[in-house]
Amino acid sequence: MIGRNDPCWCGSQQKWKKCHYPDPGPQTQESLRKEYYKKHQILLKTPEQIDGIRKAGKLAASILEELCAFAKEGVTTAEIDQLSRKLHADAGATAAALNYGSPPFPGSICTSLNEMICHGIPNNVPLKDGDILNIDCASILNGYYGDCSKMVCIGNITQEKQLVVDVAYDSLMKSIEMLKPGVKVSEIGTFIQKYAEGKGCSVVYQFVGHGVGTRFHENPQVSHVRNSLHVPLAPGMTFTIEPMINAGTSEGIIDPENDWEARTADGRPSAQWEHTLLITEEGCEILTPWKR
Repeated sequence: MIGRNDPCWCGSQQKWKKCHYPDPGPQTQESLRKEYYKKHQILLKTPEQIDGIRKAGKLAASILEELCAFAKEGVTTAEIDQLSRKLHADAGATAAALNYGSPPFPGSICTSLNEMICHGIPNNVPLKDGDILNIDCASILNGYYGDCSKMVCIGNITQEKQLVVDVAYDSLMKSIEMLKPGVKVSEIGTFIQKYAEGKGCSVVYQFVGHGVGTRFHENPQVSHVRNSLHVPLAPGMTFTIEPMINAGTSEGIIDPENDWEARTADGRPSAQWEHTLLITEEGCEILTPWKR
């Protein structure tokens, strides 16, 4: 931001406080970057960083598509995890989830089944008819991160499971349509909660979307329910939206044995879809271009 004793932006050679104060004049992207980091600890990305994040996002989406195609009845989530490790290695990339956090996450992907909300650990139990599975894939490529997830329906699923799968997808995609500079972060959660509850579902409040790109988790936190983070979106912001939609209660319970897996408190199904997004001058770009 321009200081009171700095030269005025108009070129008059006078100090700003003696000339156009309090008008800050036209704001450059660099001044906006400094302002957002100082005020909100949000990093607005440079064109070079955006290019790197775009490539990482494209890779994450490509790997996710292959994993979802592989997920069928009789296949275990541990086998899906092994394929993820191979695909990351073949691409010269790293799976962001592997050994992340405390305790270190043991899988290269999260595989969350049926009533599991998120952070499911891959295991040796075969998928069966009627299961719904969220696969969450985050990739690090040349130091940049892309993060995304999709649902897979195994065989014939119940109407309740189909409802949460559809509402979670629509909550994500419809919220993306509203994104552009000036829209407040809080408006995302307000929209998603109103939409999902209008469909008879609930929205998990304990887990959020997040800034991503140069690190796995950055500011801002993107709540999927009503909240007070009224920071306007700005060009160069990169973050995820990943609404977790439940058929019953919105509350999740974290497994005390592994400190990762979160399940619905009432045992009813949950679903989630996720994209990494970039705010542009005109609107929004999806950086993880998977297809349903």
